[in-house]
Amino acid sequence: MEIMKEKLSDAIKIQEKSIVSRQIIKKPSGNITLFAFDKDESLTEHTSPYEALVQIVKGRMTVTIGGNTFQVEEGEIILLPPNIPHGLVALEQTVMLLTMIK
Repeated sequence: MEIMKEKLSDAIKIQEKSIVSRQIIKKPSGNITLFAFDKDESLTEHTSPYEALVQIVKGRMTVTIGGNTFQVEEGEIILLPPNIPHGLVALEQTVMLLTMIK
């Protein structure tokens, strides 16, 4: 068993004009992935068959779910329901933790 103790905001580096990801856990039952977005970087609208939880570690994002837009800020979470189109845009440099449950 590997033990990891790290401050999430320091566990990944934001790169200019990029989205960077770091997989923390990958299991048959789900994944936890840390993302770093430069300002204005985005994940275009897509769907997933799995439920997902987005937690903003640092920064702010606009999250669109099924045509509804939400601003999610540092320390906040938002649930992405399965099979509903969603997309994300970083309003500033942002670190986001994505937990996907299969």
